[in-house]
Amino acid sequence: MKKIGFLSFGHWTPSPQSRTKSAADTLLQSIDLAVEAERLGMDGAYFRVHHFAQQLASPFPLLAAVGARTRRIEIGTAVIDMRYENPHYMAEDAGAADLIAGGRLQLGISRGSPEQVIDGWRYFGYRPIEGEDDADMGRRHAEEFLELLHGKGFAQPNPRPMFPNPPGLLRLEPYSEGLRERIWWGSASNSTAAWAGKLGMNLQTSTLKFDETGEPLHIQQAAQIRAFRAAWKEAGHTRTPRISVSRSIFALLDDRDRAYFGRGPHEEDTIGYLDESTRAIFGRSYAAEPEVLIEQLKKDEAIAEADTLLLTVPNQLGVAYNAHVIEGILTTVAPALGWR
Repeated sequence: MKKIGFLSFGHWTPSPQSRTKSAADTLLQSIDLAVEAERLGMDGAYFRVHHFAQQLASPFPLLAAVGARTRRIEIGTAVIDMRYENPHYMAEDAGAADLIAGGRLQLGISRGSPEQVIDGWRYFGYRPIEGEDDADMGRRHAEEFLELLHGKGFAQPNPRPMFPNPPGLLRLEPYSEGLRERIWWGSASNSTAAWAGKLGMNLQTSTLKFDETGEPLHIQQAAQIRAFRAAWKEAGHTRTPRISVSRSIFALLDDRDRAYFGRGPHEEDTIGYLDESTRAIFGRSYAAEPEVLIEQLKKDEAIAEADTLLLTVPNQLGVAYNAHVIEGILTTVAPALGWR
């Protein structure tokens, strides 16, 4: 059994072919797709966060809106770039959204990916401290955020407050019990996966990873997951961690599917560079008739290691078509693989 969610990057463009021509289209359709996914029996609705792009950016208004419109489905991110975040303000936003959703948030955070602008986090007022680079700064923000989610008081109360204070040091409000255990780290390397395990975060793996061994993506990710589990165990955490894998998977069920995805999908991993020195491996897309798809997915070692699968969806094709894509996987593929 696996939890299965969708992952939307939330693109929009004024192109005549797009069903999401504006930011409003993308935001409102994201809410509608989460409602449809819940109706179809999906387990999660996850959203990517990119700044300075025609994609979803500030996640908490959307997460809160989805939480208010749904009752069961997990609601998450994959991932929030912590280089851009104020941990204190984020803890308040996350607490509020989680309470609105009834404790269903699953927040994926990370040091971020290559951005649309040079050092975009500087425009948000952040600078690495002496001896840090931007990745170190993102991890520092993440650790501060995690500490705040413990809900311990740290702020000295005013002796003449506007409203009565409880005794002792004050914490940020609103506080949502249990959210700390529902924070995930989006890892692109074995070392950061182990770091996440040590800190007690769940693990998200993407459709790309730093190419550390030259092996296929799914094999490298399976080793990454095992490194995470080993670090988790060594740290002495008592709960069982969650682990997700993201994949592009399309069951070709009708002429629409074949027109969109049946013409020469990427059947092999590809290699690229995230910057001048960082070689990355990008995972293949899966697009085939259900019986072929089932056999292909059986060989994906990272999916086998994970308890959660996030399906990337083509949000610009609209809610109805994406609901069709989701239903196709849930009904024709997942049962045959034992995921349902």
